[in-house]
Parts: sequence; structure tokens; C-alpha cells
Amino acid sequence: MKKAIGVTLVVFSLCGSTMPLAEWPQAELSNGIIQTTVYLPDASQGHYQGTRFDWSGAFKSLTYKGHSFIDQWFENYDPKLHDAINGPAEEFTPLSYADAKPGDTFVKIGVGLLRKPDDRAYAFAKYFEVADHGKWTVKRHKDRIDFTHELTDSTGYGYRYTKTIRLSKGKPELVLEHSLKNTGKRPIETSVYDHNFFIIDKQPTGPGIEILFPFAVKAEGKGFGSLIQTQGNRLVYSREFEKKENVYSAGLQGFDSPKTGYDIRIENQKTGVGVHITSDQPLEKLVYWACATTSCPEPYIHLKADPGQEIKWKIAYEFYEKTK
Repeated sequence: MKKAIGVTLVVFSLCGSTMPLAEWPQAELSNGIIQTTVYLPDASQGHYQGTRFDWSGAFKSLTYKGHSFIDQWFENYDPKLHDAINGPAEEFTPLSYADAKPGDTFVKIGVGLLRKPDDRAYAFAKYFEVADHGKWTVKRHKDRIDFTHELTDSTGYGYRYTKTIRLSKGKPELVLEHSLKNTGKRPIETSVYDHNFFIIDKQPTGPGIEILFPFAVKAEGKGFGSLIQTQGNRLVYSREFEKKENVYSAGLQGFDSPKTGYDIRIENQKTGVGVHITSDQPLEKLVYWACATTSCPEPYIHLKADPGQEIKWKIAYEFYEKTK
């Protein structure tokens, strides 16, 4: 049954300063095992109004058996800041940006129709003027929320994107169910990745936080071999990060098959809990980034939909206590 969207009044404090009173639409979900709070899309009052991430993927918190998995990982907050969002957050690569001239528009699925300001290459950290937010429809239930985003572009792009955030019945599992229907005249081809901004039990990045794969992982990039090491099927940290330190790899290697590569665990060895991340789609590539507060495997999925075609995919998060 459809319910009205509730609004919660929040006072937000960062770095010792109190931000102005803000009304951030949000909804609470529970299946009796997991409790989570999700921010709702709103062009004027939404907690996240940036132009990088899908607006239907803004989480506030998630707890399981007294353990916290989602928390604020960033220091500075502005609703239009590109990464002022908690995970799991998803981003689609833009449509038609390279073909657009300065002043023309391009499409970001889950965000809207954006205006290209100049001839520079696309930069995800940049805020773009929103020419059309599209139409959002939100249906709330006790254990799930259904988001639908509809957009039509004069250049021929059109879509109906549906995302359901669901807590599985009787299981410690969060599932993101997606559907993308091409309602336009042009083919849609994009990639989407999940930026898993997990913070487990508020523990900083360092020894005790480990990332596990079902294969011997190989990696090159910033900080690899020094701040972060590969040990068989694990990524481990040599020490806690300083405030501004981070590591980055444009693509972890080692998985034999894209179909089995989307299988990732993030564990807190100190508190004995973890999250197991899987998908029903093959892995396109696996980026990795971490800073002082969060460790983020970023698995990519490639999507293609011809006019009239609808495609579907799922991402599942199983939360667990480690066996001793």
C-alpha cells in the first residue's frame, strides 16, 4: 500500500560547527533483523542533490545485531557536493556527453538532464547545472522502498528507471533490484558501479579491516605495496591512514571469469562482522579506493538497452557475524 513520504527534522553537526536546520526527507526500513534509514530524492530539500550519484541510493544508516555498517565517511557536507553521500551509492556513466556542445545537455541516469558548460572532459567531481530533474515517484513499504525515475531528452534519449531497496524476509540481507526500460529512440549504453562506502562499527581504515575475494587478487596503483598489500585472496592494510591519505587502483586483477568476479567481502576482524556483496550480472571491472574512514571496492556492470528494451539486475548485501 502506498504511503505518504515522511519528513524528519534534523540538526546536523560537522567538525564542531552546527549546520542550519534542514528538512531531509527520509524513510526507515526494517525486517526485524536489519534496520536502515534511507534519504529520499528531493530537488530542493534532499540530503543529496549532487550530479554524480543516483539519487535513489542515499543511505543514512544500517545496523545488524548492534553493529553499524553505514555511517558518514566524509568530513565536509554540502547537498550538491559530488561525494556527500553514504554507501552503497551507485553512479551511471553519462550518456551523450562527448557529443554535446557547450550549452547542450547530456543525461545522467538517476540524476537528470545536465548542461555541459565547456569543452573539458567529463569530471565526476564537478557539479553540473540541472536542466531537467525528471520525474521521481516513491512508494514506501515496511521492508522496501520503490523508486521510479522517468526522463525524456529532446535528442532522443528516454528511460524509466526503477530501483527497489529491499530487506529480505527472515534474512540479514539488503537487496538492490533494478530495472531500466528504454523509452526513447536512441540505444542506451552505459556502465554502472557501486561505490561501497561502508564503515563497519565506526572503525578507521587500517589493520583489522580486510577485503576478501574468491580469487588471488592482484593490484597496482596509488598506495599499493605500501599502505595496502595483497595477501592471496585478501587486501590488507599495513597501518592506519593519516587524515588525507588514500589508495587507488583503476582495476584489480585476478578473477578468472567476469561471471564469478562479483563476489566481495568486507570484514572488520576486530569486531567480527562483515558484508558479502554479490550480483546476478558479470563484472566489467573492479576499481578500488580507500581513505582514512572507508574501504571501497567499486564493481562495474555494463548495460545496454535498445529502444523498447527493458533490462534488469540485482546487487545483494549479506551481513554476517564471523564464526570463531
